[in-house]
Amino acid sequence: MALLGKQVRQLRSMAHHLEPVISIGKNNITDAVVGEASELLEARELIKGTVQEMSDYTAREAANELADRLNADVVQVIGRKFSLYRRSTRDDVEHIELA
Repeated sequence: MALLGKQVRQLRSMAHHLEPVISIGKNNITDAVVGEASELLEARELIKGTVQEMSDYTAREAANELADRLNADVVQVIGRKFSLYRRSTRDDVEHIELA
């Protein structure tokens, strides 16, 4: 799903206050990292991640690869941090209402 500019701005604002919950380190993006990110997106819909200095990835590369593998949208990349969004399929989750 391609996000509209207004929706991206809304999600950026929401992501600003989040702490990173995904960390890409020297092992780069493993299946375990993808699985954990998928579970977190199902539970939260919006997550923030960080790329450690020892990783071979830049934050943009990591965000794009994770987004591709998770069928998610990259909301923002700043420095070594990135934010991803994917609407949850669960009914017990409070969904983010996009403008």
